[in-house]
Amino acid sequence: MPQVQTVRGPVDTAELGQTLMHEHVFVLTADMQQNYPEEWGSEDERVADAVGKLRALEAVGVRTIVDPTVVGLGRYIPRIQRIAEQIDLNIVVATGCYTYDDVPFFFHHRGPALNAAVGAEVPDPMVDLFVRDVEEGIAGTGVRAAFLKCAIDAPGLTPGVERVMRAVAKAHQRTGVPITVHTHPGTQSGLEVQRVFGEEGVDPGRVVLGHSGDTSDADHLSALADAGFVLGMDRFGIYLDTSFEARCDVVVEMCRRGYAERMVLSQDTSCYIDWIDPQVMALLPQWTYTHIHEEVLPYLREHGVTDDQIETMLVTNPRRYFDGSAA
Repeated sequence: MPQVQTVRGPVDTAELGQTLMHEHVFVLTADMQQNYPEEWGSEDERVADAVGKLRALEAVGVRTIVDPTVVGLGRYIPRIQRIAEQIDLNIVVATGCYTYDDVPFFFHHRGPALNAAVGAEVPDPMVDLFVRDVEEGIAGTGVRAAFLKCAIDAPGLTPGVERVMRAVAKAHQRTGVPITVHTHPGTQSGLEVQRVFGEEGVDPGRVVLGHSGDTSDADHLSALADAGFVLGMDRFGIYLDTSFEARCDVVVEMCRRGYAERMVLSQDTSCYIDWIDPQVMALLPQWTYTHIHEEVLPYLREHGVTDDQIETMLVTNPRRYFDGSAA
């Protein structure tokens, strides 16, 4: 039976159950938290708050969350282990690097940046770091990453973004674990992912194009699904530049077109994110772990999405993504 690594160890993919494919536990700016810890406050209180929120998610029937928190998003596995010990939920974690523009300064004068100086091609150290997280575990915790993460946003395929994307692709080829990409559908950046990963030999069926639900362009999404990608309809609860109805209606339309087998659902929320001012967070009252079950699924059903299609998006597709059968 195929298995997937979780914070508490491997589980059979058949046991993942209802799975939200893009949820964070914490999103943090590590340097700020280390130097200005007053906003974070009590570690024990933050952990207890996370445990309570994730138990509420368990109560609506979710068995697994997939957490794409990597370098650039404040990944700290010991804290996640502490939370996982107190809940029944599976937490699947990632490796990779999150940037919309340049690579972190750590990599500026390592790897390919040295090509011209040494007159030869220097391997990218990112690849070995990502592979180690998958094969040996993260930072001595023993917790192994089960998938890879990179990003491309409105700035497009900058040299730094492309470097990370190709490093992720190479690590995927060495380890076989799947990939999630933060994308920007407004600029159709999924097409750039398709080109770069195609050049690197990555099967689109092993790739979730995150935030695909940020657009209502069903024709564009259909083309990506036809190419084999899994579409992350994964920002339910964020209704600043779009609406609840728009996010739901594009899922309804894609299901009507027969693409339930190419979509996964999620909210991209967290127990705590330090990127956003509390006054802005107050404008997002539906951005919670249970919003999909409490409000989105009833709307989808009312508009013609069947229980079988919902099961496909929440259970079958995540399992197939991790066991490789979506390829």
